Amino acid sequence: MKSIAVPVIEEDPNPVTDFVIGELEQYDCSSKALYHIEASIEEIVVNIVRYSGLSADDTFEVRCEVLEDPLRAVVQFLDGGIPFNPLAKKDPDTSPEALSNRVGGLGIFMVKKMMDDVSYVYEDGKNTLTLVKNLQ
Repeated sequence: MKSIAVPVIEEDPNPVTDFVIGELEQYDCSSKALYHIEASIEEIVVNIVRYSGLSADDTFEVRCEVLEDPLRAVVQFLDGGIPFNPLAKKDPDTSPEALSNRVGGLGIFMVKKMMDDVSYVYEDGKNTLTLVKNLQ
């Protein structure tokens, strides 16, 4: 599994997106799968930068691996910030009435909908969020 370290001060998801898409470019990935991966990366990177409690001098790690049969991407985000399981929250009410008054709070819900599997563990002082997406 390849990885990169990303400065916490960097809210721009492009370095992470470039890394992951670079790992996937040799595979026959659907454009829909790539879009879902890119949108999910943006959400997770922004959340880590804004809410992890890490300082501007810290980094977080992003790992990427492609598994075959079936072809799928595994992207992991590891940070040493405040322990927080974003999957523990109940899914939001997405009725038209609720959405008309809502400000934010849909990002992780959307990630869960776009990815085929999302899991979280906290161990060895690190939050690890794992995203899995079928690529075809």
